[in-house]
Amino acid sequence: MLIGPNGEQMGTKPLAFAMQIATAAGLDLVLMNPGADRPVGKIMDYNKFKYEKNKKAKDALKRQRENNKDMKEYQLSLKIDVHDFETRRKNAREYLEKGHKIKVTIRFRGREMAFTDQGKDVMQRFFEALEEVCTIESNPSLEGRTMTMILAPKKEKEVGGN
Repeated sequence: MLIGPNGEQMGTKPLAFAMQIATAAGLDLVLMNPGADRPVGKIMDYNKFKYEKNKKAKDALKRQRENNKDMKEYQLSLKIDVHDFETRRKNAREYLEKGHKIKVTIRFRGREMAFTDQGKDVMQRFFEALEEVCTIESNPSLEGRTMTMILAPKKEKEVGGN
């Protein structure tokens, strides 16, 4: 089976005839599906084909990287000091401004499990300190001894509209 340089089907042709047409057109004869019982050959510029294929692969990888932004985890505690809180807030703000998500966790130890509401308050305070650059993607939730909350950066329109 032979496909011409403009994509038109030329029917079933012998290999020698296909090579002759490709040479006359100054193009290459490329075998498209070698394992099939009826092989398909296409007349094309193989270097251009390879270039476009690599370009598509790079674009796909770039889009995948954009969609798959990193997530950074920040650990807080019930008894976090003001300076430690401000340092984490400052670092988290820089990370959010780059367009990444943030996972905030609080690990309750021992008797701290009785004060999970204070953990929510600390997380709420952390969110309020970053409110102009982020939104809550998932509210604080307790799983075992760990409370987690995910913050996502605000979209460009949201930041400008504030």
